Amino acid sequence: MRYLAAITAACALVFCAAPALAVEELSWGDLVPPDAQPLIGLPQPTHDLASLADALSEEEFGDPAVQSQPDAPVVAALDGREVKLPGYIVPLGIDPDGSVSEFLLVPYFGACIHVPPPPSNQIVHVRSARGIELAELYQPFWVSGAMQVEHVESDLANAGYRIANADVEPYTY
Repeated sequence: MRYLAAITAACALVFCAAPALAVEELSWGDLVPPDAQPLIGLPQPTHDLASLADALSEEEFGDPAVQSQPDAPVVAALDGREVKLPGYIVPLGIDPDGSVSEFLLVPYFGACIHVPPPPSNQIVHVRSARGIELAELYQPFWVSGAMQVEHVESDLANAGYRIANADVEPYTY
């Protein structure tokens, strides 16, 4: 009887703790503190690559090498939370097997490459659990893992967040 009571208690503990382990799906707006200035003037996400050149003109968005807010305010409450966030991959290097496992996750295609990098609170530095093939980098992805509120500098842009050992999967519409 004691054995059965112990198993029941253990199961109850697991089921009660399960919601704490749930992955929270975020949008990019969730990475900006409510009292921070709105992100006015940033390019909107584009999925039509044929119109990309027109949408990302230097006259409209400035020098693609200059990040507008490299130390933008972050949401401290996200630290340590299991999250899932959609975005585009900007590689920081290529692994020996030709895949990418360290990258910046950004909210729109071309960020950090064709247009100025978004504010640091709109960039997540990611190390993935598995490499992503270079040919796949033009599509959006879901990235999930434990969010760290941490300032990370790279040659392309500063990030306000980090996810290590992330799971990466293609974004489905």
